[in-house]
Order: sequence, then structure tokens, then C-alpha cells
Amino acid sequence: MILFPAIDIKDGRCVRLRQGKKDDVTVFGEDPVAAARHWVDLGARFLHVVDLDGAFDGKPVNFGLVRRICCELGVSVQLGGGIRDLETASAYLEAGVTRLIIGTMALENPDLFASMCRALPGRVGVSLDADDGRLKTKGWVADAGLTVADVLPRLEDLGVSFLVYTDIGRDGMHAGVNTAAMERLCSSTGIPVVAAGGVTNLDDLKALWPLTAKGLEGVITGRAIYEGTLDFKAAQDWIAGQKAGQKA
Repeated sequence: MILFPAIDIKDGRCVRLRQGKKDDVTVFGEDPVAAARHWVDLGARFLHVVDLDGAFDGKPVNFGLVRRICCELGVSVQLGGGIRDLETASAYLEAGVTRLIIGTMALENPDLFASMCRALPGRVGVSLDADDGRLKTKGWVADAGLTVADVLPRLEDLGVSFLVYTDIGRDGMHAGVNTAAMERLCSSTGIPVVAAGGVTNLDDLKALWPLTAKGLEGVITGRAIYEGTLDFKAAQDWIAGQKAGQKA
């Protein structure tokens, strides 16, 4: 299980939103690069970075900050937000991003998304952002008119590298993870899955851990580690202990 610290960038600052609402913002730092460095210093080996301005505007807004994070910290970075064409995707990869998370384009422009998967094999994942089972796009403000079950077969056929599943109703709310939904998803696909939304404390990671045997690759955590309800280093140590126990 990879524990991904979330670096969400809005107006040049490190923030968290509640349920994806752009006007419900908590600022956790004026410098996203410094925030990213903090988590790397505590042992993070993979960062989850989102250009929130890009997600709402449909184009890259914080490209320079993303490039600095990649160049200065030397860890793997998965990036989402505002990636709506192959040119943007390629530019981010050239800037040092490890892999890309595509949301709106994957659901609303399937032909273009298919061409991206072919052009960038092994580098493209899909964000499945669900509110009461319905998928959302455009920074979670538009209803895609689809469910997860509707899109999974096509994503599997395209060779999508990973899925990020977010329960919007729980995101940033300290509501706990939706383990039932995660289990259904992991059991329905062979694509590696990353869980997001609702992680509050170590108990949530413990609840999700059994799903690592069913394809759960990792967990994204944001508000919980910034507000201290989840001790990032302690969580990393717990995961390492579970892995050591599996090898014993």
C-alpha cells in the first residue's frame, strides 16, 4: 500500500477543499513546494498533486509549481487537473511527472483519451469521482451521466494503468472511507486502484488494508495529515510493519 500525501494547488497555495467545492477552501500552506518537501522528509515516496485551478479552468494553471516539485524533490509524482489534450500530458511528463490522472477527458472525449493511452502506455490513469454512485467531471461540478460500472469495461480495454476512486461525499469531511464501494471496485476490475476521500485516521488504513490483496495499490490522504488526525510517519511505519509480516 502506497500512502500518497495530497498536494492540492489553488491560487498558488496548498489547500484542501470540502467535497470538491472550490469556495470551501482551507489553506494549509502558502508554498506547495515546501508542503511537498515536508512529506518527502517524513518518508513519502510518491506524491499526489492536483492543479485545482486547472481542473476548474480546463487547462494547466500551476505548471511551474508542478515542475518545481518534480525537479527539486526527486520523488515520484502523479498529477491530475486540467489535462485535456495530448500536448499538455506530454509537457507534464517531460517536466518530470511520473504518471497522469485523467478525469473529464476520459469520460467526455473517449476517442481522444484512447489516443492518449496509445501514445503514453503505462503512464495514464483515470480519476473516477463519484457522488452517490454518479460520476462527476470538470472539477466535480458536472454530472457525467455515467456510473463506475458503465465505464470500467472500456477503461480495461484501453489498458488504463490505474484508477483513482474518490467518494466525493466523504472527501475532506473526516467521514471515514467507503470500504464497501472500494471493495466492489477492486473486485470488479484487474486495474490497480487508489482510494481517495474520507481517510481520517489509522483505523481507515487498517480497514482498507485487506483490499491490497484484491488490487488496492494505495491511499491518498490530505486533510487528515494536515490537521493531524492521521500521523503520516506512524501510518508509514504501520504499513511497513504489515509488509514485513507478509514476508515473514
